[in-house]
Amino acid sequence: MRSHRERGATAVEFLVVGMTLVLPLCFAMFFTAQILWIWHSVAEMTREGARYAATHCYQNGANVRSYMQTNAPVMPDREQFVSGSVEIRVTYFGRATETNELSEFSCESECSLGCIPDVVKVQVLNYEYRNFLVYWGVPPVQLPDFQTTVAMEGAGCDPDTGVCTP
Repeated sequence: MRSHRERGATAVEFLVVGMTLVLPLCFAMFFTAQILWIWHSVAEMTREGARYAATHCYQNGANVRSYMQTNAPVMPDREQFVSGSVEIRVTYFGRATETNELSEFSCESECSLGCIPDVVKVQVLNYEYRNFLVYWGVPPVQLPDFQTTVAMEGAGCDPDTGVCTP
């Protein structure tokens, strides 16, 4: 028969095991799930930005960056994308007719039939996961750069009417 003193030992053992084993595992699963959620969201946001760039006028990327910041997906660190602390880089390329090589594209008149690049690359750079870990003194987690390259799809211009919409 157990004495009155030994009854509390089980509760203390359960508490020690819970604090040293179960609680850290729960936080690790939560942390991993959040990073995977953000990883997927940023990758999809990059693809969506490239699709937008391929179907809208060349405006040196300003319209694409604005679109991506306005339509950033719901995620824990969304404010980093909306505020602009995460760099969104949009690069247009033109294909040389003789060599078929890509080179950076620039144009004097934006949003016209004469100003349609061949390829666009959208990149999300310098993203750091800073959620609850910074309160514990853990440095932010640097995620790799995300990029998507797609061929232009008309760039918002109708070749029949010659009208381009930004």
